[in-house]
Parts: sequence; structure tokens; C-alpha cells
Amino acid sequence: MISLTVNGKAHSLDIEPETPLLWVLRDELGLTGTKFGCGIAQCGACTVHIDGEAVRSCGMVVGDVAGKKVTTIEGLSADSKHPVQQAWLAYDVPQCGYCQSGQIMAVSAFLKDHPKPTDADIDANLTNICRCGTYQRIRAAIHRAAELMRT
Repeated sequence: MISLTVNGKAHSLDIEPETPLLWVLRDELGLTGTKFGCGIAQCGACTVHIDGEAVRSCGMVVGDVAGKKVTTIEGLSADSKHPVQQAWLAYDVPQCGYCQSGQIMAVSAFLKDHPKPTDADIDANLTNICRCGTYQRIRAAIHRAAELMRT
């Protein structure tokens, strides 16, 4: 049995410890906001938080997160009022939307350590891929979210 806490709820799962966290979240717990993109932890569509840190869940096995706190996009905010989510809406960031849950999760963790990010900070630290190329809107939304989080 693997025990972990996802979005504040404790779970005990009878699952192989080598199972990728992504598939546990999606298939075992029904949390489909976390997306499969590349499967090799490069694109970031599967980004979640483990104990507050952004990680790519396709490259993490569930055995390594036993006893830790996992937060998915569904658990970021009960009412979608997290500052990053609000900035995403205000700047109309999503185009196709597929990568957006991973983008939002990466940005929300990033802003904890970078409350006043520069464009260089954003470029150096956020490597999630957006195939639609909405990077200008993403950057503007990050700056707005940072402002919202400071107030």
C-alpha cells in the first residue's frame, strides 16, 4: 500500500511503487487536470506540486512520493481564485489550453521564490512548453499574478 495526500485528502493505494505519479493521479484518483504531454518530463504539461515544489509527474514514481503532499490543478484553489488563475483569465492566456494546468502549477510554485520576477527570471526558471506559442501572454500574466500575490 502506498499512502499519499493529494489536494488535502489522504489516500492509501494498492499500486506498484514504480507506477508514474501522473497515471496514479489520472487513472486511480480521477484527477484529469494534470495532462500527459511527452512522458519524459520535458514539456511540463504534467506539472504538480510535491510538498510545495513544482515537479513533472510523468517522471516521478508514486513510491517516491509516499507520505508527501501532492497538489494538482484541482487542489490549487477550490474556486479558481488563485492569483495565477485570475491572471491567466485576465490576460486570456490559453489558446488550446492543453498545457495550461502545468503552466499554472509551475508559475504558482515559481512565484513563491520570485515575488518580483524579471523577464530574465521567467526565462531562466520556467521551461514548460506551450505549443500554441502564447509566451507573451504567459509572461504578462506572470507579472500580473506576482502583483496580485504581493497585495
